[in-house]
Amino acid sequence: MDTEPTGDSPRTVDLGEVDMLEPGTAVLVSGETSGYPEDIGLFRTEAGDYYALDDECPHEVASLSEGWIEGDEIECPLHSSRFDLRDGKVLCLPALNDARTHKVEVRDGRVLLFPGTDAP
Repeated sequence: MDTEPTGDSPRTVDLGEVDMLEPGTAVLVSGETSGYPEDIGLFRTEAGDYYALDDECPHEVASLSEGWIEGDEIECPLHSSRFDLRDGKVLCLPALNDARTHKVEVRDGRVLLFPGTDAP
C-alpha cells in the first residue's frame, strides 16, 4: 500500500492493484496506513465493486471487515446488523446508526481510497 499523496489530494491512499482482493472479501486498512483516525474496512463485492466504511460497527465494537458480504451489504459478525456498502445505511437491528462511508475509486487499474471523504 502506497500512502504517499497521489497528486489528487494529500489524503489519497493508493491501496494496490484492482485485483488486490478477491470478489466477496474485505480487508482492514489501519488508521496508521490511511492517516485517518479510525480503521477503515475495504470491501469488494462479488460483482467486483469496491466500497469503504469505518471498520468499527456503529452498534458495538466489532470489525465489519470480518463480516459477511452479500450483494451490496455487509453483515456485522457480532450481532448480525447489516449495512448497505454503497451508502452505509443500517438495514436491520440491533444497530440504529449508519456506518460512515469513504470514497473509493478504481483508476488506471489501482484502488484509491480517500479517507474522510464521503462516498458519492
